[in-house]
Amino acid sequence: MKHVSMKILIPAIVFSILLISSSTNFVSAESIPEWVKNNALWYGQGNISETEFLNMIKFLLESEVIKLESVEKIVPEVRDATVIIPNGNFDVSSSAFYMPLNLEISAGTTVTWTNDDSVPHTVQSQDEYGNVIALFNSAPLNTGDKFEYTFEEAEVYNYFCSFHPWRVGVVTVK
Repeated sequence: MKHVSMKILIPAIVFSILLISSSTNFVSAESIPEWVKNNALWYGQGNISETEFLNMIKFLLESEVIKLESVEKIVPEVRDATVIIPNGNFDVSSSAFYMPLNLEISAGTTVTWTNDDSVPHTVQSQDEYGNVIALFNSAPLNTGDKFEYTFEEAEVYNYFCSFHPWRVGVVTVK
């Protein structure tokens, strides 16, 4: 079944490439060489090998019969993100920093801090001088507790734990 589905999938991909190429370069279907159409048909019928078929596609790309313009990668927007307060985060000599230390997100994303440490922590927003500000501030989070905040504006947000002020983190909203 896998072999049959590949025989259908690859000609469909080639047809899609040709269609995209045709629409972006204003090439008509009549300008597609007959041998290309035949190769797609023959591959679909199992008369030529996958290697022969892929060589045809390679030829079309190298000879610029098919021109692929750079296409922006479409990435689904993530609207939820997590910061972990790892076990050992309370210890000043520990390397258990927030994970991630600098979270980069899009505006409108809700960030959830989760305390995986064995002691309570807080999440306190700070200004650029290290002063606590009333933007996002959690109550003490016991082990397993969570705190959420939705970031609406592009900016760099600093935060720290009021119990363990050497533990600082950053949320960068783009």
